[in-house]
Amino acid sequence: MPAARSLAIALLAAACAARAQTGEFDCIIEARQTVDIRSPVEGLIERVHVERGEPVKRGQVIVTLESGPERAALAIARSKSDQLGALKAGEAKATLARQKEVRAEELALQKFISPNALEEARTERMLAESELKVARETQRLSQLEVGRANEVLAMRTVRSPVNGVVVDRYLKAGEFATTNVKEPILRLAEVDPLNVEVILPAKLYGEIRRGDRAEVAPETPARTFAATVTVVDQVMNAAAGTFGVRLKLPNPKLEVPAGAKCMVRFVKPQ
Repeated sequence: MPAARSLAIALLAAACAARAQTGEFDCIIEARQTVDIRSPVEGLIERVHVERGEPVKRGQVIVTLESGPERAALAIARSKSDQLGALKAGEAKATLARQKEVRAEELALQKFISPNALEEARTERMLAESELKVARETQRLSQLEVGRANEVLAMRTVRSPVNGVVVDRYLKAGEFATTNVKEPILRLAEVDPLNVEVILPAKLYGEIRRGDRAEVAPETPARTFAATVTVVDQVMNAAAGTFGVRLKLPNPKLEVPAGAKCMVRFVKPQ
């Protein structure tokens, strides 16, 4: 095994050296990232909205789970939130109690009622305001419950976190989705932009910098695309005498497939 590895390293170094003479280097085009889509909650899958190979947009609904109980809970919460009878009654009672207290104060100044009657009016006003406060708090809790029920229902809908394509579909409608990391529903690949990985000979270290431009020629389609250097490895492979470089390749029309081999030529600034 050590002999085979040494031979592979020697061949890689030789290939890099040979390419350096022409200014072109072998590269590989990869998806920017691959994402396994899982359910945030356990439940029966109602529908998987995409198939293998289909493009998806960030935020697009890709999976829905059965959500009957959650929808019912939301309807109940909304019904409670819309019930304003207690709040309106509390407001009316508090307004009437304030008016009664003001009238009692006026009568007390004229000695038409006793101090005890004035104190009763004040106590009645305080109790009415306390009841109104409770009604408002109850209404606020009902609104918060609507928000919570909405969030619970939203967890039954899975949306794409990236712009990309469906690589694999593992589960279908009627199957049980779990939160187990080993049981994804779908696998997505972000393919705009793409990553271009290339190995360069050590003698080019320092000549290639972040922001440099390059022309990438994939095996398909048969034309070149502009790319930009985003990563230059700071650690070399001493045995091979090489270092890695990553380029960003915009792919808005999804013309270039991930996994394709390619050739890259770095464009020298004028």
